[in-house]
Amino acid sequence: MMVKTDQRHLYLQVIDRLKRDMKQGVYPEHDRLPSEFDLSKKLGVSRVTLREALRVLEEEHWIVRRHGVGTFVNAQPVMSSGIEHLKSVTDMILEAGMTPGTHFLQSEVSQSTAEDQERFGLDRLEPIYEMERIRTANGKPVVYCLDRIPQKYVEHGRHDEFHSIFQWLESRSDVTITHAVTYMEPIGYHEHVSPMLECSPETALLLLKQTHFDERDTPILYSVNYFRADQFQFHVWRKRFS
Repeated sequence: MMVKTDQRHLYLQVIDRLKRDMKQGVYPEHDRLPSEFDLSKKLGVSRVTLREALRVLEEEHWIVRRHGVGTFVNAQPVMSSGIEHLKSVTDMILEAGMTPGTHFLQSEVSQSTAEDQERFGLDRLEPIYEMERIRTANGKPVVYCLDRIPQKYVEHGRHDEFHSIFQWLESRSDVTITHAVTYMEPIGYHEHVSPMLECSPETALLLLKQTHFDERDTPILYSVNYFRADQFQFHVWRKRFS
């Protein structure tokens, strides 16, 4: 039976208890939770309280509910990063104690689009280098990357010597990425990307669209990255200003 430990709403305490149980393996990843009746009885709370806790846990991707089947424990992200700190995918994987890898899908030089010209301040005839990759952690596909760079920064060859695109740019063109503008969007199953990342239909993705700049505020790189939400999580430090 659940013991009320503080003055918070009971559903918040249920959330904490279930998170703790999932972390400790009482309810292992991908396993089905007990029925609402059994779980509410075990925790000593009403089914209304339990349902509110499960709703929040689903929003936070701790669980996934499959209609007519049951409620299952999601795998928890093993790689975490503060969104205010600009890190390469390689660095995030290394910091998680895993080995980064890369599968190159394709790369090509093409005519810059009107969007490229506006984003990078290019002339109409300046070409763009585009690269499509799958990043892996311990051999498991975890991120799909589509990068666009003005060709003038990478005229000396294909990205095949470094896992980190930041390192590659520094080695090829003496360009150092210092900051980025990022837009993040949670999405569901993607018919092109999800199969390449070996995602099940219920595995969510985190889409990050980033324009990267050097120390002179020059836009250098535009990246569209799809992260497996069961492997990565991002957080941000926020401060209140009066």
